[in-house]
Amino acid sequence: MDRGNEDEARAASSPVFSSRLMNAPSGVNHALPVEQGSLHATGLSRAALKRHYMSERGTAQVQETRHGLWLALVVYLLFGVADAMLIPDVSAATITGRFAVAILSLIFMEIVVAARAPSKWSDLVCAVTVVVAYLGWLIPAIPTNDFDTFRFYMYFGTIFMMSANLFFNLFFRLSVATSAAILIIFFTSLAFVPPLEPNQLMVHVLFYLSCFAFTSYVNWKLNQERFNVFLNALEAAHQHDEAEKRGLALERLSNTDYLTGVENRRAVDKRLRDYWNDWQTEAKAFAAILVDVDFFKKYNDFYGHQAGDRCLILVASVLNETLKPLNASVGRYGGEEFIVLSRVTGRDQVMALGEIIRSAVEGLHLVHDQRRDGQAFVTVSVGASYTRPQSGPKLERIINEADRALYSAKANGRNCIRLFNPNDPLTSDDNENIAATLRMAIKNDLVHLVYQPIQNLKTGRVEAVESLMRMKMIDGTPLSPAQFIPVAERTGAILDLGLWAIRRACTEVLATGVAPMASVNVSAIQLKSRGFALAVSTILEETGVSGSQLAFEITEGIDMEGQSDVIRCITDLQALGIRIWLDDFGTGFAGLSWLRLFPFDTVKIDRSFLQDARRPAGRAMLEDIIRLIRNRGLKILIEGLETADHVELMHELGIELGQGYFLGRPVPIDEVRIKPFPRLASVGGR
Repeated sequence: MDRGNEDEARAASSPVFSSRLMNAPSGVNHALPVEQGSLHATGLSRAALKRHYMSERGTAQVQETRHGLWLALVVYLLFGVADAMLIPDVSAATITGRFAVAILSLIFMEIVVAARAPSKWSDLVCAVTVVVAYLGWLIPAIPTNDFDTFRFYMYFGTIFMMSANLFFNLFFRLSVATSAAILIIFFTSLAFVPPLEPNQLMVHVLFYLSCFAFTSYVNWKLNQERFNVFLNALEAAHQHDEAEKRGLALERLSNTDYLTGVENRRAVDKRLRDYWNDWQTEAKAFAAILVDVDFFKKYNDFYGHQAGDRCLILVASVLNETLKPLNASVGRYGGEEFIVLSRVTGRDQVMALGEIIRSAVEGLHLVHDQRRDGQAFVTVSVGASYTRPQSGPKLERIINEADRALYSAKANGRNCIRLFNPNDPLTSDDNENIAATLRMAIKNDLVHLVYQPIQNLKTGRVEAVESLMRMKMIDGTPLSPAQFIPVAERTGAILDLGLWAIRRACTEVLATGVAPMASVNVSAIQLKSRGFALAVSTILEETGVSGSQLAFEITEGIDMEGQSDVIRCITDLQALGIRIWLDDFGTGFAGLSWLRLFPFDTVKIDRSFLQDARRPAGRAMLEDIIRLIRNRGLKILIEGLETADHVELMHELGIELGQGYFLGRPVPIDEVRIKPFPRLASVGGR
């Protein structure tokens, strides 16, 4: 056998290949094109297929041959009755011979079965049994004195020839050899019996030859039929295998994220349901960990979408490689967010896994020098939750908890891990009640504005008021801005609340002439929202207020991600005449960048610098900040003036605008009293 045939035979004899053929259906169309199709589909030559067909007679075929032999021997023994009736003088010898042949044949067959020998040995036992059975009857029968009956009885010898060709599933060559042996034995036996009449001899010879020819032909056709059935089964098995492969490929494709190669949302949702069901029925705990790439939009905008895709691929790859040995699964949950599911239990294990995730991504050292938080590489924020007895009856709860923990991680500086904590104000269950209240706050008058005066320290006049939002729960419990503003930003409720605050300030303060100017705090979410500037323009037009009467305070700590959208929006607002103030200057990383990017009208210095100005170093820093802002030609407003000493310090530093409890507390609109305070103006002259 050449090397090519060896490879074909090895492929054809594989366990999977063989088992499929053994169980394949047999009643299939066996036309020649199917054979050609099988040759093409399997890549095997006809010779290799023949060799495999010859060897494809395993345990099932041996058992089938064994059962056939048992049945044939029962019939063979029953013919002993015919011996007793037709040739009684030798029947004892023939019957004894029959039993001897039957017993020996069964012994050999059982040995073959017990030894689990190849099917060729069971076939050989059958072929030898047929020949020996013929001899075992013919030799003891020849001495009979009832020759007239015996010569007709000899016709039954063709039954052995028929069994070799038709009864047993023997291959063509073996069956023909067996039939030929019986034919030779028959011709030989003619020399040991009284001579027949010529015409009788001719009939016997023609009858045996005809049986030999016809049964051999039928056996050849049957073997052809069996081979074609084999080819059809092979083709069906091949098509089934290909269909299974295509099905598995389609299933993998439907469960795989097209970009990163990790599980997609569909696969993640299914795995989540399975984990949750196991938790509900068998108390198998698990953790859900959300992983968000920090400042990804900024990365994508600056480095390009191809680099952004590569970033996500690298993050997904390192997560998969790191977590796979830990039996944790990784999926892409949307955009730049991934989800990790793991059967870990307890706070310590979840936090340890979160740190592995964070450090693995940080270890990529993927450059990201456009972020403004002091980092220069791609990092991730991680929020996690895990199943606990109080997790509740719904799967969505654990994902919601992980999402709230992720929000807390991003709010705490990113590149960190936060585990859901019911006592954390950013992740507590109370936030869900606040979120629900925010959805009905405007309609049910649960929010209102209070106004704090902003005073010119030289003239003593109030030049503006800052609009501050206040909120209460349905039961009247007041909420501080630190409680509801982060929830409003996270849920998107800040968009409607922000426009409501602008409209309310215009109608309550500006349209009525209560104050010459009002400032409103505006969040990054609003500035990034499409149509925000247009909505503000509509409010100004409907209330009859000039844009120059309105100021928007933008905190320095605003998310620099998406800066281009913010710049575009602020430019549109400035075109309406609205003043843009920089709030809380000095508390974050982005202050100097903002001063460089935008022509602010006024800069509000955070109250923390005023509190620290009692020390020489603190005063020196405050003076440096004031000098920096003045060099930019901007107005300065200092908040947090709570004592007369603070006001005196402002006069010493030449600050015009101030705000604080000493000058006026935030009050509702009906308590606002705008009037000059000449006492303050005289303080500077002491």
